[in-house]
Amino acid sequence: MFPFSFEWAWDMSHIVFMGGLWYALSIIGAGMTYCIIKAVIDTLGGDADDHH
Repeated sequence: MFPFSFEWAWDMSHIVFMGGLWYALSIIGAGMTYCIIKAVIDTLGGDADDHH
């Protein structure tokens, strides 16, 4: 069942579940965004340091 469905009832359990879902998705999205930006900056930075 989706929130845009007419049968959806916004009771406390749905509010808590959807809040937790979006909280978790936002943390995952922020972490992935940070990793992607850091990888791009490290790739374009071109440091001559070889760490192997």
